[in-house]
Amino acid sequence: MASKTCNICAKKSGMSWSLVKLRGKYNPTQKLRKYPNLQWARLVTGQKERVLACAKCIKAMAK
Repeated sequence: MASKTCNICAKKSGMSWSLVKLRGKYNPTQKLRKYPNLQWARLVTGQKERVLACAKCIKAMAK
């Protein structure tokens, strides 16, 4: 997988579009790319394998 995706759930980046209202009209703004909160984590299997996982998957593995 690519370097900016979660190896467990395959979550990847997405585009964010925010509109700013200025004096009754919408001001054109640029798109922003939002990335998931990826962190290095060890798998539960006991091996010494580290994977990039999003924070949501790390919390789910801890339960």
